[in-house]
Amino acid sequence: MKKSILTLCILAAVTISCKKENQDDTIKNDTIEAVASLSKADSIVNTAIEAHGGKRYDTADYSFTFRDKTYRFKNDGSNYEYSSTIQKGDSLIKDVMINSDFARYNYTQKQNLTAEDAGKYGESLNSVIYFATLPHKLQDASVHKKFVEETTIKGKKYDVIEVTFGQDGGGKDFDDQYQYWINQETHLMDYFAYNYQVNEGGVRFRAAFNTRVVAGVTFQDYINYEAPIKTPLKDLPALYEQGKLKEASKILTENVVNNK
Repeated sequence: MKKSILTLCILAAVTISCKKENQDDTIKNDTIEAVASLSKADSIVNTAIEAHGGKRYDTADYSFTFRDKTYRFKNDGSNYEYSSTIQKGDSLIKDVMINSDFARYNYTQKQNLTAEDAGKYGESLNSVIYFATLPHKLQDASVHKKFVEETTIKGKKYDVIEVTFGQDGGGKDFDDQYQYWINQETHLMDYFAYNYQVNEGGVRFRAAFNTRVVAGVTFQDYINYEAPIKTPLKDLPALYEQGKLKEASKILTENVVNNK
């Protein structure tokens, strides 16, 4: 009888051990498959997002000044609230976008806008905050990423990522093309470029400067260069190093404040 009980105990222990090993193998295999399914471009971009602030973006609440307007973005996971405020004479114009729903106020009085104007003002508000918080939004489902190559700019090595957008969720300018140069050492986005189709089209190349960290989130200013229409984006770093790009403007994100 004692031998039977001992045998049952041993069999039970072996069974439990085998189940645990199988569970461990399943978890390990799922982890390997998840990592394997992540493309090189996704991996590089995710590392860049982490270097710029990572999960802090999910609950970020910051304000900043850009071209006489005060902007604010408040994130709560996938929910967000963007706003801009500017004093114009006796008017205090405040634009507010909550999860893609746009409204304009003069002080507390909501303004009646045409669909066209609401779309235009909303796109402008979203665009400013999108660029100020890059590369955060490169995780969005509408973003299509592709690793292009490794290159060197001013003696530093970069991974080049090409980004296009799906029409669903990609905004009005979903057919624009972007390239991002991610520093292999710091994983920061030191340069990016894009072409756009509206207003007869154009090509821009931005070089970051005044990089600083505010409560764990990286903010950067940019020198904005222009190039002749149809210049391939991949050619822009060489033209930049040769001094052949014309400075169009400076993109300054000033007076950054963490509101939390």
